[in-house]
Amino acid sequence: MNKIFEQPIIITQNDIDENGHVNNISYLKWVQDVAIAHWKSVSTDHMKAQLLWVVSRHEIDYLKSAYLESTLIARTWVVEPNGATSERYVNICDAKNDSVIAKIKTTWYLLDAISKKPKRIDPEITKVFL
Repeated sequence: MNKIFEQPIIITQNDIDENGHVNNISYLKWVQDVAIAHWKSVSTDHMKAQLLWVVSRHEIDYLKSAYLESTLIARTWVVEPNGATSERYVNICDAKNDSVIAKIKTTWYLLDAISKKPKRIDPEITKVFL
């Protein structure tokens, strides 16, 4: 079973667009923020020093609108890797009724922190997520 990581989201006035709801750029920031927080929470100091992750793709399905007064939570998990890539899922949910506001799928590449070249995701790394 995949380990789910959760992080509350604080909506600020800067997240609100001219239509009065959360701008799509904020969702991308939240996805990156929760992914980084997840990695930091499960990785060792050695992993953090030797490895880094970069995004190659985002797919977002907006299901409902969120507003300044909305209370949101991000839930993320990682699936089985393929070579140097890993797919991460994030659900942005309304914390009051647990309904999904947005569903996001991202593809991340693992890189060697020194060479910046792709690095195969080994079982030690997989183990921290699954």
